[in-house]
Amino acid sequence: MGRLVSVGLMGMALALLGERFLALRNRLKATGEVESVDLPNCHLIKGIEAGAEDIDILPNGLAFFSVGLKYPGLHSFAPDKPGGILMMDLKEEKPRALELRISRGFDLASFNPHGISTFIDDDDTVYLFVVNHPEFKNTVEIFKFQEEENSLLHLKTIRHELLPSVNDIVAIGPRHFYATNDHYFSDPFLKYLETYVNLHWANVVYYSPNEVKVVADGFDSANGINISPDKKYLYVADILAHEIHVLEKHPNMNLTQIKVLQLDTLVDNVSIDPSSGDIWIGCHPNGQKLFVYDPNNPPSSEVLRVQNILSEKPLVTTVYANNGSVLQGSSVAAVHDGKLLIGTLYHRALYCEL
Repeated sequence: MGRLVSVGLMGMALALLGERFLALRNRLKATGEVESVDLPNCHLIKGIEAGAEDIDILPNGLAFFSVGLKYPGLHSFAPDKPGGILMMDLKEEKPRALELRISRGFDLASFNPHGISTFIDDDDTVYLFVVNHPEFKNTVEIFKFQEEENSLLHLKTIRHELLPSVNDIVAIGPRHFYATNDHYFSDPFLKYLETYVNLHWANVVYYSPNEVKVVADGFDSANGINISPDKKYLYVADILAHEIHVLEKHPNMNLTQIKVLQLDTLVDNVSIDPSSGDIWIGCHPNGQKLFVYDPNNPPSSEVLRVQNILSEKPLVTTVYANNGSVLQGSSVAAVHDGKLLIGTLYHRALYCEL
């Protein structure tokens, strides 16, 4: 009798594991393919060979790139080289990507930048917020951008127990931000288990020097985050649920979900066109290819544009799509004055004129 019970329990466990495995493949869209959508005026950006995971553009056309991300389970074309921040002036006729110098005292050797966000203070000071994973830990670094010197002055490193697995960030003040945790746990094995079991424990955290709190939770894997031009709404990408969440921001900085937009792709970073309010998203049509890298069958790229997301029927357009022959693993798409920049997790970056 005891053996029968043991066999039955083992069978149930195997069935559960099998069901979870199939569910994970569906969340990763492991069979996803993409039909090419080309843009006529594009070229690869020289100097970006190992990923530009996130991009943020100032109103004056200065674009910042977070490059060289190393992340557990992800391929890297430059595994022994630290990451950095590049800048490109989109007002130039032939803009080039230049690496910004970082002030002494900051640990450049372990710099592993992920999501980024800029904030312009009332006195026109530009702050750059960077999610950093030194030795695969989690910090938020705050820099002051010194344009005359093409450099970043490091101001502060932030660590907090409510920021165990930070992915992306949106700055709303010189020391204030919202950040996404793509996992509840920080331990790599527990992260994997959390994803496999599909716990939906990922969240959004508000940080200020005086208060740190979880303001939204229940995400499969909270990824990109950004804010509307009128500062009333936050947009959060849940990458494995293939969703964009629209959250209303309240005076106490709490968030209330008002809408979820379901999409048929893995949504990564979220950028906002400040002139129109349109949402631009770097996407992964097949997430499994990101983690099981095959140079003969590389991850594809996709850029979506969402117009009028607050309306009953938002307009979703595929602006760019490639099977990996040009661009592998698109993670972000940012626009400024008719120019489009597309970054990737660990590959190249694309500059297009729309």
